[in-house]
Amino acid sequence: MDRLDSLAIFVAVAEQGSFVAAARRLRRSPAVVSRAVAALEQRLATRLFNRTTRAVALTDAGARYLDSARRLLAGFQDLEALIADRPEPGGFLGITAPVLFGRLHVLPVACAFLREHPAVELRLLLLDRVVSLVEEGLDVGIRLGRLPDSSLRSVRAGSVRRMVYGSPAYLAAHGVPATPSDLAHHACIAFADSPSRTDRWSFGRGGAGAAVAVRPRLTVNTAEAAVEAAAAGLGLARVLSYQADAMVEAGRLRPVLREHEPPPVPIQVVHPAGPYMPPQVRLFLDRTAASLRARFGGPADSDVPDGQPK
Repeated sequence: MDRLDSLAIFVAVAEQGSFVAAARRLRRSPAVVSRAVAALEQRLATRLFNRTTRAVALTDAGARYLDSARRLLAGFQDLEALIADRPEPGGFLGITAPVLFGRLHVLPVACAFLREHPAVELRLLLLDRVVSLVEEGLDVGIRLGRLPDSSLRSVRAGSVRRMVYGSPAYLAAHGVPATPSDLAHHACIAFADSPSRTDRWSFGRGGAGAAVAVRPRLTVNTAEAAVEAAAAGLGLARVLSYQADAMVEAGRLRPVLREHEPPPVPIQVVHPAGPYMPPQVRLFLDRTAASLRARFGGPADSDVPDGQPK
């Protein structure tokens, strides 16, 4: 077995998180895959995976090796395409995004991309938590919010707002709040995807706003549930604007306290830094960023290190 084949097997195991799944993807036997990885580790004198009876996870050395291995394989694919005069991109493409945002705004781009590029194999991981692109074997992440400094690079692709919404029936019955302090007299629907406090909401532009106390009548752990409950007239919900857009367009929700909104939440498309980006990754990143800018009004500017302002 040549070294390039060993690299391809290693990358498949890392991306699938399983020897059996990698064998299925490569149409090899699990024993062949396991022996190839063991031989690679022996040649490198380094353990690349931590193995248990239930899972396979990259070691720190394996995570570093994966990034270089994927670039090398992508470069080899480009070389073959150049010689064969086949510019069509192909290969693996891993994407992650928040669940609802990904379903509404990333999945349609992914489906169109796959129809246009049949040689691409795409994995879309929708999670409402931040995951390591390298550890998960992913190429591109769509993230909402200010990002900490890291080795990733980011492309700004617009912004969304954190807003308060109520149904027309609720607002007719209980009045429209004029200032954040009026929320003390309203039933509120708290959305929390973590054990953090749900009884205080922050307001104010420019980051100088104060937090006000609210009275949660209902607390839920998904934005969709908060939006549905607000549309049903149970109280006021505070979510990101894209999460309520459909209900606003349908006339089931109305935004309130617009002049007291906090600063907008940036939408950023992130990817690992490096000297080389496979063609399918660059094409998908550009397509996604353009689509999000058209929808959310972002500037068409270039990559910057993750977490640095533009």
